[in-house]
Amino acid sequence: MSVLIYLHKSHRQYTNGLKTVDVEGRTVGACLDNLVQQFPDLKKELFDKKGKLKNIIEIYLNMTSAFPDELAKPTKAGDEIHITILLAGG
Repeated sequence: MSVLIYLHKSHRQYTNGLKTVDVEGRTVGACLDNLVQQFPDLKKELFDKKGKLKNIIEIYLNMTSAFPDELAKPTKAGDEIHITILLAGG
């Protein structure tokens, strides 16, 4: 089952410039694990030391926010996951 992950521009440096990556997984979390297996340097960009998504990472599944419990959301073949970064400042 193939799911397509769209990467935020700042994460593309860890994927050799790829904008999208095909992954396998039955949940968003499993898909992100597969992404990290392919590109291990992304782990520190997406997850904290406890294995939870960093607070600045926002996940969309088929263009709908996956919050809360985004890692547990089920996926199916043809789904699209968008990884975005929340920006803050003043």
